[in-house]
Amino acid sequence: MTLASRTEALLVRHWWQPRPSWLAWLLWPLSRVYLGLFLCQRRRQPPAAALPVPVLVVGNHVVGGAGKTPTVMAVVQALLQAGKHPGVISRGHGRQADAVQAVRADSTAAQAGDEPLLIRRRCGVPVWVGRDRTAAGRALCQAHPEVDVLVSDDGLQHTALARNAELLLFDERGVGNGLLLPAGPLREPLPATPPPWAHVLYTAGHQSTALPGRLAQRHIATAWPLQAWLQSDRSQSLPLQALRGRPLWAAAGMAAPEKFFGMLQAQGLTFQRLPLPDHHAYLTPPWPAGTADVITTEKDAVKLDPAHLGPTRVWVVPLDLQLPAGLMADLLALLFPVP
Repeated sequence: MTLASRTEALLVRHWWQPRPSWLAWLLWPLSRVYLGLFLCQRRRQPPAAALPVPVLVVGNHVVGGAGKTPTVMAVVQALLQAGKHPGVISRGHGRQADAVQAVRADSTAAQAGDEPLLIRRRCGVPVWVGRDRTAAGRALCQAHPEVDVLVSDDGLQHTALARNAELLLFDERGVGNGLLLPAGPLREPLPATPPPWAHVLYTAGHQSTALPGRLAQRHIATAWPLQAWLQSDRSQSLPLQALRGRPLWAAAGMAAPEKFFGMLQAQGLTFQRLPLPDHHAYLTPPWPAGTADVITTEKDAVKLDPAHLGPTRVWVVPLDLQLPAGLMADLLALLFPVP
């Protein structure tokens, strides 16, 4: 483990405690500096230019995963069911470039980022990535004139991106110790109440902050052989219970891998944990040589090449999020207000 990864692990351990620890208080003066820089940047930010279509930003106030990608996919599916034609824009964390580009079904994670590639493959809608999300949105709309609404995967703090609605996400960890970076996990001060254009969604099924919001339900139920998942061949998927009793390794390259491990455990699986850094590249298989069965997330699966795995069987577990009743109606009202 590198010095950077050890430092990150130490900070994360202190961030997600219910009250500030000794290390958090030592870092608190730096949090005040961070706040000053944050507010200065907000004041200097020019007004955001509107995009050709309404924009919904799905994001969170804390660093690390709060369920953004499963939520984006659930929202996109709901928009499709409502008769809309959504597109998705994203920063594309983990890719090798910053320029605006389209994500194709045959793109690699190195080209597009793992999360945008997963959204493109799962939802089948136009997805564009770029450090400048406004430019990505404009390019997407120009290339796909049928798109009538954009969903931004992350970008809550990207104030240069104009938005009509926000979906603020929290998982079971809430806001941790409640402090700003680097003493705590908050990217920006938590508002006392959400702004009128925002709705709060708790992705772990229960409220974890004082902010009023709705509850979503996340669930896992099936396991797919990697090759079948890559080919969208549903005929080979199995109920997760079919893997009970097997000696498994569970690999997760995400901000909070314990969430994935906990869901597997709740399904009665026994496994060796293999937590990996967020957006892990999988240049080589990280599990021990000779491992028979590995179970992993879709975000990890988009970076795995079956030709390089030898005899190891890799099982991919899709994570689905069930949106609460009434949420999409409220979001649609913000995105498409009736005159």
